Amino acid sequence: MAVVVMKFGGTSVANIERIKNVARHVKREVDAGNSVAVVVSAMAGTTNQLVEWVREISPLHDAREYDAIVASGEQISAGLLALALHKLGISARSWQGWQIPIITCDTHGAARINRIDPEKLKKRLSRGEVAVVTGFQGIEQSHQRIATLGRGGSDTSAAAVAVALGADVCDIYTDVDGVYTTDPRIVPTARRLARISYEEMLEMASLGSKVLQTRSVELAMVHGLRLRVLSSLTEPENMPAVDVDRLDEYGTIVCSEDEIVEQQVVSGIAYAKNEAKVTILKVEDKPGVSARIFGPLADASINVDMIVQNVTPDGKFTDMTFTVDSTELPRALEVLRRVSEDIGCHEIISSDNVVKISVIGVGMRSHAGVAAIMFDTLAKKGINIIAISTSEIKISVLIDSDYAELAVRSLHEAYGLDAEEAS
Repeated sequence: MAVVVMKFGGTSVANIERIKNVARHVKREVDAGNSVAVVVSAMAGTTNQLVEWVREISPLHDAREYDAIVASGEQISAGLLALALHKLGISARSWQGWQIPIITCDTHGAARINRIDPEKLKKRLSRGEVAVVTGFQGIEQSHQRIATLGRGGSDTSAAAVAVALGADVCDIYTDVDGVYTTDPRIVPTARRLARISYEEMLEMASLGSKVLQTRSVELAMVHGLRLRVLSSLTEPENMPAVDVDRLDEYGTIVCSEDEIVEQQVVSGIAYAKNEAKVTILKVEDKPGVSARIFGPLADASINVDMIVQNVTPDGKFTDMTFTVDSTELPRALEVLRRVSEDIGCHEIISSDNVVKISVIGVGMRSHAGVAAIMFDTLAKKGINIIAISTSEIKISVLIDSDYAELAVRSLHEAYGLDAEEAS
């Protein structure tokens, strides 16, 4: 018997028929003798509607009341799924975050989980009862108020509950059947990966892949929890129940690098459209100028990613180019205009017509020439590189957004990731 945590996202519980389908997935595991906890998101579109109502009532709202409102979407999903399980003859009950309890910090809207007391859940699971847990939420201790974990937080809830229960696996059900080498909508020959390392998944999640939320992967990596990405749209009867010795049969396992026998040099190509470029022209090139630019941005909690500096031939001035999230561009420009006199720049220009393309793979640590292939491939397609950033297992370039799909397809082919080549 295995302890299994199953997480279902918004599209998986989008309507009553899909909730009934989820119940059948859960029944499969119960019938196999597994102990099951289920973590659910709100029904697709529900959270967006709740956020819209909040902003319509009060654009400058109390974050505590915001959390109380947007957390209600998951409560509906959990209750409906518990009822659907009852209809199938399965003992189940819904749990809200505060009932377990899931203790968080008091940063409303973006709380982090401090700890979970799993004893109540463990006791109910030992009786054969299915626990249906609301994702995305917990309770902060200072004032005993509901606190939400930020968008995508149900993945984090699932990983945290799985760690607390000592689960054998945490299955994340989405509308795709695993993690692919790139977006199959752009590259039809993209293939599903049987396994991917935590490090690679972290990079892919942070660089545009929306399959898993970054914090859930971080949690799993720290605690050695195996995550598995599966499709909830597959008929439950066509999937086997969890067998810890045969997890590779379906989906993609996110696990330690040591568990992957054949590791490719490059595992995937990611792209992020939510990038914006800022260029500060003709800044005096002297010590401290970078601190005067990026310090105020940091104080405003604006994350800066890629940075390129071009010094003029006489060495007196420099042009500074960097990227921020496109949603943060207006705030970034406002901050820079306030400090423009202090930094002594000639002009500040910006554009959100850019995209970040990334090549990811733990095999890059021990193989040379990965960057050369990337640059040569883009050059042959006439694609200009605006900025470059690297890490031990990733190379990212900033290019014009018009060339995004061409770049992804070309790089996918260049690194031999197409399904027919891989086979």
